[in-house]
Amino acid sequence: MSLAERALNNAAIQNAAQITTPKWMLTGMERLMEYYTKRHLKMDTRACDAIPAPMPGRKYTLYMHVPFCHTLCSFCTFHRFLFKEEKARTYFASLRQEMQMAKALGYDFEELYIGGGTTTVLVDELARTIELAKTLFPSIKQVSCESDPLHLTSLEFTQLHGLVDRLSVGVQSFDRDILARTDRLGKFGEPAVVFEKLQRAKENFPILNVDMIFGFEGQTPDVLAQDMATLKRLDPRQITTYPLMVSDLTRRHAASKIGSKAQLANEAQDIREDYALILNSLSGQYEQLTAWSFGKSNAEGFDEYVVNADDYLGLGSGSFSFLHDNLYVNSFSLRRYNEKIADGRMGVESSKHYSKKAVMQYRFLLQVFGGRLSKRYFEEQFGSNLYTSLPKEMAFMHGIGGVEKCSYDPDKLQATPNGLMMGLLMMKNFYTGMDNVRAQLRRPLRADDM
Repeated sequence: MSLAERALNNAAIQNAAQITTPKWMLTGMERLMEYYTKRHLKMDTRACDAIPAPMPGRKYTLYMHVPFCHTLCSFCTFHRFLFKEEKARTYFASLRQEMQMAKALGYDFEELYIGGGTTTVLVDELARTIELAKTLFPSIKQVSCESDPLHLTSLEFTQLHGLVDRLSVGVQSFDRDILARTDRLGKFGEPAVVFEKLQRAKENFPILNVDMIFGFEGQTPDVLAQDMATLKRLDPRQITTYPLMVSDLTRRHAASKIGSKAQLANEAQDIREDYALILNSLSGQYEQLTAWSFGKSNAEGFDEYVVNADDYLGLGSGSFSFLHDNLYVNSFSLRRYNEKIADGRMGVESSKHYSKKAVMQYRFLLQVFGGRLSKRYFEEQFGSNLYTSLPKEMAFMHGIGGVEKCSYDPDKLQATPNGLMMGLLMMKNFYTGMDNVRAQLRRPLRADDM
């Protein structure tokens, strides 16, 4: 999104007082998204042992996955295993070898995003991996890395200074009761301690992003407002506010952690009110980057790397790649992943091709989430008119007042607060669908796969 586009988008948000889309429409849309995610995200894949070479002139983003955590949070369904140092060091070595295979295929990248798990379980290995990435792919302009509050002020963490441009720290909430409920209080410490660590980290990285989640049980509007007030006092460069995503796996995790009758999600939540509270709280101090991310400047990268480029390459166990209308899935087994790399093969095990219509719906979702729709993009990429190719989707967006004409560019349709609310819910349901896919792919794993 250009600076002018984001500025207009931000102006629309700053004038928002509430989300006016009726709740029944949001519920209907979520049911429709559930239908599409079950239809398109089921793993009816074919066996695959290689990824394609890059296309000339195409832009790609690089994602690397580190699937280790010291403890496992009940609400998280990302691909992760309990940390064991020997396995983690072997894994990082395999990750660097797979990166060299991507280089041999001819790939180059402008952005590197490292996610987990907890990427910083072995800071020395992570630093070596980033250094190699910058050597292999000199076009990389920004390295974004996830972390947690535990490691921020350790001496070894200084190895990442100058290597990581954007550090994203998972905080989720500053409310003590919510942290206790989600097993984070004992793991990361009291909210005041976390706040102090974040303040110190701000000085060491060009961009510090704080990840928050809303929709927990017990997270009343007053609690959420207090979280927003604490964030504004902290004043990080970026803030990401995810809605809680509850898949079948998170329900099972929560039941085993906090009791079968306990609820992880706030069943009485009115997401419209929570989202409006967030928008209005951050308005003026932050600018809108996507439906759920905010920054001090429009001209900076953010969490959702899938929005920045049409194609991304995922490296590491459990990573996904989307290349040339095909989804590629790397092995979720650590054992098989390491064996494949040792044999000189990349980690991919299966792939799935998507139809033109499915890809158009996917791009539509990403553009609404990103705050703008480009008619020219659909004509150039698909040879199709946006309105005739996706008539139901466009009729719905206009029906809820979700888009409006851009005052300076007739090509663009700008998302209104109602449209961004819709983008947030669509992305939430898309990621929930991906969580269910991860659960499906992890289900066959045996003890020797972990």
